[in-house]
Amino acid sequence: MSCLRLLTSADEPDVEAIARAAAVIRRGGVVAYPTDTLYGLAADPTSPLAVSRLFALKGRPASSAIPLIAADELQVASWAGQLSETAHALARQWWPGPLSLVLPALPGLCEQLLAGGDSVAVRVPAHPVAVALARAVGRPITATSANPSGAPPTARPDELAALLPGLDAVLDAGPAPGGPPSTIVDVTTGVARLVRAGAVPWDRVLESLRK
Repeated sequence: MSCLRLLTSADEPDVEAIARAAAVIRRGGVVAYPTDTLYGLAADPTSPLAVSRLFALKGRPASSAIPLIAADELQVASWAGQLSETAHALARQWWPGPLSLVLPALPGLCEQLLAGGDSVAVRVPAHPVAVALARAVGRPITATSANPSGAPPTARPDELAALLPGLDAVLDAGPAPGGPPSTIVDVTTGVARLVRAGAVPWDRVLESLRK
C-alpha cells in the first residue's frame, strides 16, 4: 500500500486532513507529522499492535522508550496523572514548546512504549498541526522522530515515505523548523533532572524553577 499524503497549512491545520490522519492512527496506523522541531511519528500509545509497528518501522531497540505529544496539559494529566509542583512550574513556563517532562505513566499505555519502565516523557508542542492531531485522536500520540533509528532525521516531508517504507501517511505541512530535539527533564521525584539536552538549554530550565 502506498503512503497517503495529506496536505495542510502549518499555521491553520486543514480540518479534513487532520481528521483523516487521526482516523489512520485510531486504526493502528503510523503517521508522520510536523512538530516545532522535526517531523515525528504518531501512533496510538494504547495499542500494542500500533506501537509494535512503530518500533519495527524505525528499527528501534526495545530498550528505548518512546515519548508522547499532547494537545494540552489536561490531556497530559489524563495519561500521566496530576502534575507535581515542579512539573507544573516547568509546564507553565515552557509549554507549548520543546521541553518534555518525564512523568509517572498511568495504566493504559502500552508496556512496549515504556520499555519496561513506569514513566513516560510528554510535552505540548508549539505547532498547531501537532496539537490539532493529538486533539483529534483524543489522547496523546507518540512523538519519536521520523527516521530509522541511528539515521539523521529530516525536516522535509517529501523524503519520509522513501526513508520509512511501510509508513501509512504523511501529514505534510511543508518543511519542519528543524534544530535540536526537545529537552527531556525527569520530574518523577519532584526534583528536576536532565535526561537529554536539547532545544531548551538546561541552565534556562533551572533558572525558570528559581523564579
